[in-house]
Amino acid sequence: MTDTSPASALDQDPPRRGWPKVDKVWLALLAALLALAVLDRAQLGPSLLFTAQALWDILPFLVASVLIAAWTKATGLDRHVSRVTAGNPARAIGLAALFGALSPFCSCGVVPIIAALLAAGVPLAPVMAFWLASPLMDPQMFLLMLSTFGWPLTLAKTGAAIGLGLLGGAVTQGLVRRDLLGEVLRPGVAPTCCAAKRSLKPEPVAWRFWQAPQRRATFRASGLETGHFLLKWLALAFLVESLMLAWLPAESIGAWLGADAWWAVPLAALAGIPAYLNGYAAVPTVAGLIELGMTPAAGLAFMLAGGVTSIPAAMAVFALVRRRVFALYVGLGLGGALLASLGYLLWAGGGSAG
Repeated sequence: MTDTSPASALDQDPPRRGWPKVDKVWLALLAALLALAVLDRAQLGPSLLFTAQALWDILPFLVASVLIAAWTKATGLDRHVSRVTAGNPARAIGLAALFGALSPFCSCGVVPIIAALLAAGVPLAPVMAFWLASPLMDPQMFLLMLSTFGWPLTLAKTGAAIGLGLLGGAVTQGLVRRDLLGEVLRPGVAPTCCAAKRSLKPEPVAWRFWQAPQRRATFRASGLETGHFLLKWLALAFLVESLMLAWLPAESIGAWLGADAWWAVPLAALAGIPAYLNGYAAVPTVAGLIELGMTPAAGLAFMLAGGVTSIPAAMAVFALVRRRVFALYVGLGLGGALLASLGYLLWAGGGSAG
């Protein structure tokens, strides 16, 4: 998120007159809706309703993250957070993974929280741990899985959520130490160079930022910019999700994964990317597929990979972070899902989930 403080404003070029710049994301969203109206008019209404409902469901988290991000920038707290969270990375990663497994966020819903954390200067390693663990498990999901699958598969997915967070945080920390990732946020999302230089000697936090007109302006500008950025990408992601649910039923893909062969688990992990399922919808679907012959290990891979690296969530992540970080996120999600599922296969022998 760009630094809108007065000092950085002086470094910016004056606005140019002419035609207003068209936002490519909104343009893509409009083009998708027009194409849908022409090619499948019957799906237009359900997709619009699905997108609006999904945005409404995520609105509290979206508003909270936008306000927090704007507040940390207006007070100057964002220049201190990175220092506070930089110590003891192992403990930070462990707590982030554990908290992620207890948080009620889906793969798209966690994106606004991640944006606020990264913009506030929280190190990438604990953020990655939270990012990977959060979509996979929460208390409600635990109870739903327990009633459907029983203890073995439920505990396996819970352990996989925490383990994937720990693994992702540790790998990310190692790469950061070797300076192999570089900048995290994309241009236009990350602070400007001037802001980064000033953060080396941060000023005291102005908790009552509303008393200063310049800080109020920073709060307003940062909030609008962050909110617009997240809203447009999440709207496009949810629209894509609605089309995938309508045109690419999970049952059809799951039917291909019923074979009890060595490639069932890797194929299930890969199939989880296009066959997006939110965690709650995945439970009855996978339960039905297991009854039809899918191994529990393949079902676990399908739920883990789909929860982390689904196309709608990946779209929002791609808009937020640079390519190296995005590739790391996808690689950790797929690799972690595959390792956890193969581990469960060896432990349980691919037997029944109950």
